[in-house]
Amino acid sequence: MEDRTFRNAMGRFATGVTVITVEDDDGIHGMTANAFMSVSLDPKLVLVSIDNSASMLEKMKNTKTFGISFLSEAQRYLSMHYARQKLYDKEIDFDIIDGVPVLRHSLAALACDFYQQIPAGDHTLFLGEVDEILFDDGEPLTFYKGQYGRIEDTE
Repeated sequence: MEDRTFRNAMGRFATGVTVITVEDDDGIHGMTANAFMSVSLDPKLVLVSIDNSASMLEKMKNTKTFGISFLSEAQRYLSMHYARQKLYDKEIDFDIIDGVPVLRHSLAALACDFYQQIPAGDHTLFLGEVDEILFDDGEPLTFYKGQYGRIEDTE
C-alpha cells in the first residue's frame, strides 16, 4: 500500500486539534498534534504520538511533565504557529498548571506527569498521567482530510 493511500484514509477520521507544550531551560516549546487520545480512567492516562523526526521528540523524552491544550476555533492561529505553517509574531499567552505551561483560553488544558514512552514505527507514543485540568468555553477546532473545519449545529 502506498503511504499516500494510508494517509488519505487516516485523514478521513475527524479529530480535534491539540498543542503539546513543555518547558526547559530554553523556554516553552510547543507542537500541534491531532494524534491524541484518552487511554485510562484509573489511572487517568492520555496518549500523544510524536513523529521521530520532530524537534519536539527530544524535548518530550527529557521532560517529567507536559501540557496538552485542546484548541478552540478561535485558536486556529496557534495550531498553525506550532505546526510551523504560519508563524504568529505576537506574544502567546500561557497558563501555568502545577508548573506546566498550557495555552490560555483552550477548551481544556491538561497538566500531565510523564508515565511511559513506547516506540511505535516512525513515531513514539507518550503516555501522560493527568494531574490537573483547566476548562474554558468555545467551539472546537477540528481537522478532517488535511483541512481545518468546524462543527455545524444541526438543530
